Amino acid sequence: MADLVYRKVMRDIKKRILNSEYPEMKLPDERTLSKIYKVSRSSIKRALGILAQQGIIFKKRGSGTFINPLYLKNRAMFNYEGSNIGITDSFQLDGKQQGIQLLDYKVIPASAEIQQDLFLEPDEFVYKIRRLRLADNDPFIIETGYIPIRIAPTLSPAVVKGSIFNYLEKDKGKAVTRSFMTISVSPSQHQDHQYLNLRVEEPVALMEGIFFLDDGTPFEVSNMRVHYKYMKYNTFVNLNEE
Repeated sequence: MADLVYRKVMRDIKKRILNSEYPEMKLPDERTLSKIYKVSRSSIKRALGILAQQGIIFKKRGSGTFINPLYLKNRAMFNYEGSNIGITDSFQLDGKQQGIQLLDYKVIPASAEIQQDLFLEPDEFVYKIRRLRLADNDPFIIETGYIPIRIAPTLSPAVVKGSIFNYLEKDKGKAVTRSFMTISVSPSQHQDHQYLNLRVEEPVALMEGIFFLDDGTPFEVSNMRVHYKYMKYNTFVNLNEE
């Protein structure tokens, strides 16, 4: 899937923000940015619009566009900005190398709950994939996902040892672009003590959600148990329609 111009601009601006390349925490105006990147004003406007939605920049009428200082102080672990919203590309780990250890891979009949969540027929089967995600060699997520076989019939153990979403995009021409997520905290369980090295008295963060393809098809139901030290999530609220 070809990357869009505004995404490349957005990534570069964000990179420059993190490298402190904008003096006085202020971005050039749209016309100047259009000349710098050799793209249309509409592409610049869209890139800046997304950065504003993420709370990274803000516009002050009559003064220009400024960088949100709290973003630099409290960067979230999640950074959805590419063409899919997979953990491999979206989880920020301060330069650490991500790794995946496959814990379990099997084909099972879809339960009534999974049938409902993924809009499946009663006789359909799903992959049940359980993986441990690593930051360098430090475990940070136990991930359990359920994916319909009919949507990804060639999802082999070799594939799921890497990024499933990237495989889907590069090899199958489909992208996971939407999700509904619930984030909560729970007392840690035996699996958290075993795989995440949590102590009995330490909590674990839970991320549960459904991921959708770009055509709206439910693709995966996922449950992620996240080590609390890696759990940081920012949100930005804007009541204006602009």
